Amino acid sequence: MNVRVGVTLGDPAGVGYEVVAKALPKLRGLGIELTLIGNLEHFKRVISMLKINEAVLDGVRLIDIPGGPFEFGKVQEEAGRVSLESVIKAVNLAMAGEVDAIATAPINKEAWFRAGSSYIDHTTLLQALTKSRLSLTVFETRRLRVMFLTRHMPLAEAIRDVKRANVLEGIINANRALKALGVRRGRIAVAALNPHAGEGGLLGREEIDEIAPAVEEARVKYGIDAHGPIPADSVFYLAAKGQYDIVLSLYHDQGHIAAKMYDFRRTISLTLGLPFLRTSVDHGTAYDIAGKGVADETSMLEAIRKAAKYAQQYKKRWRRVFGEVNTQP
Repeated sequence: MNVRVGVTLGDPAGVGYEVVAKALPKLRGLGIELTLIGNLEHFKRVISMLKINEAVLDGVRLIDIPGGPFEFGKVQEEAGRVSLESVIKAVNLAMAGEVDAIATAPINKEAWFRAGSSYIDHTTLLQALTKSRLSLTVFETRRLRVMFLTRHMPLAEAIRDVKRANVLEGIINANRALKALGVRRGRIAVAALNPHAGEGGLLGREEIDEIAPAVEEARVKYGIDAHGPIPADSVFYLAAKGQYDIVLSLYHDQGHIAAKMYDFRRTISLTLGLPFLRTSVDHGTAYDIAGKGVADETSMLEAIRKAAKYAQQYKKRWRRVFGEVNTQP
């Protein structure tokens, strides 16, 4: 049975339509049933611009979100509306069981705002539409997986959030993420905050007072195979070599820099905790190159492949791993 993946084409003014179009020929023969959601007139315009044979659409389900016209490289309310409605339609398909997972091309937050959205990004919209209390973001780049203790906040605030209870919750969630992806007893590494993991308190006490106690509690109380704190200048390398199954990054750039330096083009994002798996490219709309035919499709291709790879086992495990936490009032 083929895996059914819904793909949103993203902001029509950006590179989303282009990278999906370029990915299509490379997805043939992989056992993936694709449903593309977006403005089909604009998509066919992009295919023509790229000189891609429309035969790549054979066997692909196309769902049109009417609208336009669009101008490449500019924030536009109409582009925001079409990209927003594309995501909403994809969620409806997933919730109705018509697709097994969704992969999303990039959107523009300002365009969504102009279109009247009260949600600033995919994650907040997906949580609201699925009524999910918990969603987790995991980066995957070849063998390296990274989850984030904190995400979009000032660095000073992120440092203040490195508390024992928060780190413990992060370890528990990393363990949930691995289980949902089919890794039964995953090895979790917790990155240190300070240089050299604090040098025994000489360079900071967060490792001693907050991180190490959380790791110990995770091991003793919950039976989680957690390790750390491990100096951040080596932990991602060790995980990429296979020593750990996931790294808990303490703040946004700590993990982003590591993943993107390891392999920028193949870095993709997985959203876990929802009733279905969502994957995404890890780049933006790239307005500066939109419409020029030079966008790299590797991340979009990886996002679709990973959606297909994990979709079925995620669906089987979702309720057991996340059902309780996401059905509490």
